[in-house]
Amino acid sequence: MSKLLLINDLAGYGKVALSAMIPILSHMQYEVCSLPTALVSNTLDYGKFEILETTSYMKNTLQVWDALGFQFDAVSTGFIVSRPQTELVRDFCRAQKAKGTRIFTDPIMGDEGKLYNGVGEETVALMRELIATADYIVPNYTEAAYLAGVPYQCGGTTREELYALADKLHTLGAGSVLITSARMLVDGGWEPIACVVGYDAAADQHFILPYEELPVRFPGTGDIFSAVFMGHILRGDALKTAAQAAMQTVSKMLAQNADNQDKYKGIPLETCLEDVVL
Repeated sequence: MSKLLLINDLAGYGKVALSAMIPILSHMQYEVCSLPTALVSNTLDYGKFEILETTSYMKNTLQVWDALGFQFDAVSTGFIVSRPQTELVRDFCRAQKAKGTRIFTDPIMGDEGKLYNGVGEETVALMRELIATADYIVPNYTEAAYLAGVPYQCGGTTREELYALADKLHTLGAGSVLITSARMLVDGGWEPIACVVGYDAAADQHFILPYEELPVRFPGTGDIFSAVFMGHILRGDALKTAAQAAMQTVSKMLAQNADNQDKYKGIPLETCLEDVVL
């Protein structure tokens, strides 16, 4: 059984980040370990929240684990709180990759053309260093544009431009690239289509996976996508196959929970793990 380490935040109320990824990867028969980057009172959608940064705990924990000889087959990184924490995670991932551990990075920084509160250009620069250690990165289109240093196109962009964006991230040092929440302009159409853009480094191939946007929003769907994607990659699936499985899982879970009253707490994963595409 492969042993995975998830480096992400932990919400006390709501199924996001570690609370979303652990049930899915455990359901997929992986041994899952976690290193919280922050303790968060609840999902940020509620408007009020408390965050406790855990950098000191992380540093001490990694030293303890090293002394105990703990090893991981793969490491996944998500929300990172500060510059010292980013540098700590970057250095840890570099050391792990040198041992043959596969590195997955979701460079959580922003969405819908804007960086999140508290995230600035320094964070973007540090995240470029972190993705350079990764075998697989899964930014959304906003994050991909910031990392590549290209303008965000709110009205959509062409297939060629999306492929060039993926290539730019690959040249920064990332291995395979998946860009989620992209919008592609199609010849003869006025409205862009939603899609996931991929560059498979092993096959040296690009692909576009269109999808239908559902009129519902839950926090944590990106974490669900990342978990299923990671699980399939570690089974030996190709990048495109793993991305399709992740897309199908998110779509099924959104449809099943579309009528939930309190969407701010995310998808209740314990009730719909059967929707995970195995």
